[in-house]
Parts: sequence; structure tokens; C-alpha cells
Amino acid sequence: MNNEPTQEQNQQASPEAAQTAAQSAQGGASVSTEDEVQSLRAELEQLRAQFLLERADLENQRKRMARDIEQARKFANERLLSDLLPVFDSLDAGLAAAGADAGALRQGLELTYKQLLKVAADNGMEVLDPTGQPFDPEHHQAISQGEADGVPPGHVITVFQKGYRLNGRLLRPALVIVAKHD
Repeated sequence: MNNEPTQEQNQQASPEAAQTAAQSAQGGASVSTEDEVQSLRAELEQLRAQFLLERADLENQRKRMARDIEQARKFANERLLSDLLPVFDSLDAGLAAAGADAGALRQGLELTYKQLLKVAADNGMEVLDPTGQPFDPEHHQAISQGEADGVPPGHVITVFQKGYRLNGRLLRPALVIVAKHD
């Protein structure tokens, strides 16, 4: 024989038993929902903490980059100026010997000028001295035209001021006089 209650017996069960069964079912769902809410809150707090850490990290990195950029600007010319120190020393020595022989003074100035040109070249600067070359408006600035024997028209006769390029970029054009076209 089967000891399980029949459908009829279940229908005849007291209303209190049915209410208890319904509350029991609701309570299980209620506990499950509360657990889920607590779990989601914990996850939210964990994500919020992670977000704040990432944000602080990003802010620190931004400040560090700004500080590094400022340092780079501040000391960008350090190598160039260090290379110029021997030139300053040579000029000091030449000025100290100003009462010396004019030929020796000129020789000292020429050596100092060569040192300066070497430092400039080592740092990417190129001198533009276009005497006798065709006029190039990209690198030369004509201040006048003139006639010169043996110089073809459109070529530079005289350079008043040399031009300079830094790593291929024009710093200053050469100021020149150009031979006239007939």
C-alpha cells in the first residue's frame, strides 16, 4: 500500500498547513534574494574600490608625466651648454691675453670659432654660406642685386649674414646679394 497522501487528502488539508507551506516557499525565496543583494553590494563595493585605485593611479601618472616634461624642458639644452663650456674657456683666455700680439689674438679667435662651429655641427646645426651658388629662395634672402664679373646671373655674389639650419630645418636664411640678369 501506498502511504503517500492522495490528491483528495491534500485538498482537504487544513488552511493553516497550506499557509505554512506558502510562507516556507516565500521565505526560501526571500533568503535567496537577500543573499543575492548582499553579493551584488559586495561586488559593487569591490568595483568602486578598484575604480578609485585606478583613478588615483591615473592621476599620479599624469602628475609624474607633467613633472618629467617640465624637467625635460628645463634641462633640454644641458648637453649643448656643456659642449659650449670649452668655447667659453677659450674666449676667457683670449680676453685675458687681449694685450698680446694681434696675430696671436686673431689665431686664438679663429680656434675658438672653429670650436664653436664643431659644437654646433655636433648638435645638428649646419652653416649656410652660399657664395657663388645659385640663389635659393628657400634658404637665402636677397637684399639686393648687383653685377659681378665671372658670376652667372641668379648666383650669390656676396653673403652679408650666413644662414643656419638645424637638423634640416631652416633657423635663419642667409642674407645675400644676387647677380643681376641681363
